[in-house]
Amino acid sequence: MLKEIYFRLKSDTADALREKMDLLLADLAVHGVTVSGLEESEKHTVYENKKEEIMYLTDQEKVYDSLRSGGCYVLPCLHEKNRGEVFSGAAYAVERLEETDYASLDMAYRRLAGLPWEILETDRLLVRETTVQDVDCFYQIYAQPSVTDYTEALFEDRGEEIAYTESYIDTVYAFYGYGMWTVIKKDSREVIGRAGISWREGYRLPELGFVIGVPWQRQGYAFEVCSAILHYAGEELEMTQVQALVQPENARSVRLCEKLGFTKGGETKVDGIRHLVFVKTL
Repeated sequence: MLKEIYFRLKSDTADALREKMDLLLADLAVHGVTVSGLEESEKHTVYENKKEEIMYLTDQEKVYDSLRSGGCYVLPCLHEKNRGEVFSGAAYAVERLEETDYASLDMAYRRLAGLPWEILETDRLLVRETTVQDVDCFYQIYAQPSVTDYTEALFEDRGEEIAYTESYIDTVYAFYGYGMWTVIKKDSREVIGRAGISWREGYRLPELGFVIGVPWQRQGYAFEVCSAILHYAGEELEMTQVQALVQPENARSVRLCEKLGFTKGGETKVDGIRHLVFVKTL
């Protein structure tokens, strides 16, 4: 969990930003994040027992390299005066530091720390990125024969499914920032399914997908989570249209798509199986 932001900025950069960062500092304080390094009197110390709780922000290449080689979580800050600095190996960076917020910094920290992003919440559900620890829950959900009537099964070999999940986290989440996520019941913290937005090869629109485990079906969870994801896709991902591919025999999913405001846009075949194409404008 992110508990501290430690700034390692050049003195002139810190001076220029100090008066412009009131909103960011207030936002961090609201979320219980301590801020260090902005005052000249503060001396930098690497706290070995707190590394996992601190993210460093620096505009200096040498400082970045030193902290990163020491196993710290560190994020480069880019501005007009350090365009010549090379932050080798940096997957993420921050520009316009004075305009960023806690949510953006927390997401960067989670990427560096290998922690899942929390995507959204509804009244009853939490949607977050999938972790390897979720795989056992997925096997329990997919063990019900009806679940795989209209969706692809997991790998028979658990090791293959774990390897697939690790690759998905490292590539899809890291590249797109979205994908298929884990759905959690907030009151019990149970993993009850999966839902999200992904891309299917050969199609021009992103696709809504979902699986809700049998014990939680017929309770409105699919509509609740899919409604929230469609809103997220439009507002946060700035998508304009989303498709859903449903086998005609899957009457419950057909009804759900209609309830969600999708309209039938034709038919297609996936692996030789006939699917209806539903499209929704966001």
